[in-house]
Amino acid sequence: MHSEERKAQIVSYMATAEFVTVEELMRLTRASVSTVRRDLLGLERENVLQRIHGGARTLQPRTDNFVFDARDTQQVAEKEAIGKACAALIGPRQSVLIDSGTTCFHVARYLGDDVGQIISNSLPVANLLSGSMRREVLVCGGMIYPRLGALIGPHAIEAFSHMHVDVAVLGASGLSEEGLYNSHMLLVDIQRAVISCAARVIFCVDHTKFNRRSPLLLTDLSPVDVVVSDQPPPGPLAAALRAAGVEMVVAGQ
Repeated sequence: MHSEERKAQIVSYMATAEFVTVEELMRLTRASVSTVRRDLLGLERENVLQRIHGGARTLQPRTDNFVFDARDTQQVAEKEAIGKACAALIGPRQSVLIDSGTTCFHVARYLGDDVGQIISNSLPVANLLSGSMRREVLVCGGMIYPRLGALIGPHAIEAFSHMHVDVAVLGASGLSEEGLYNSHMLLVDIQRAVISCAARVIFCVDHTKFNRRSPLLLTDLSPVDVVVSDQPPPGPLAAALRAAGVEMVVAGQ
């Protein structure tokens, strides 16, 4: 494949992916790491994208799928109910790591003052809890994903690799019998690091995520301890969760 063909393929791919890693583009174009980096350098010189550590980002995002404020206006009542139900599962003095999704933000709103250390890669969560005098809040390092207010990238992953927490609270864009999904590799990489450092893993998903599959499988059901939602899942999905030993918590029940 010629350079211009590869660059056109990269630009087309980035129309739906605001951040991309070099590894993603190597798989996409079947080119070497040095070739991909040369293509990214050329596209940056053409003012098409901005190179970042380990990949690239678009200069002018074309979608608001990851805009935190926009997403937080969807299924608000459901997220509030899920947030309360999930927060009730976290015991006194337990350390909790909160993911950057909007449903997880509502979990943070309902955490009691007796919870232990709170860790997050979410700037909205950190801002929400920053005024607390009774709760210790730790924010990981990393690059800011501005449309979600999330800290991502190698530095954030490295920070989580040296941590252990009692509970991790995460969101997902889809839940099926195969597992949990999310829509972007950089977010998936962070979430996998979060899962690996937690003794108990809780996913908060509203009913619109049932049987939805996004481009990337985040994890199968095996590391998941609890799923919290606003409605019971449909029969086959409920059976798959039971078979995997996942506890299903329905808000209000």
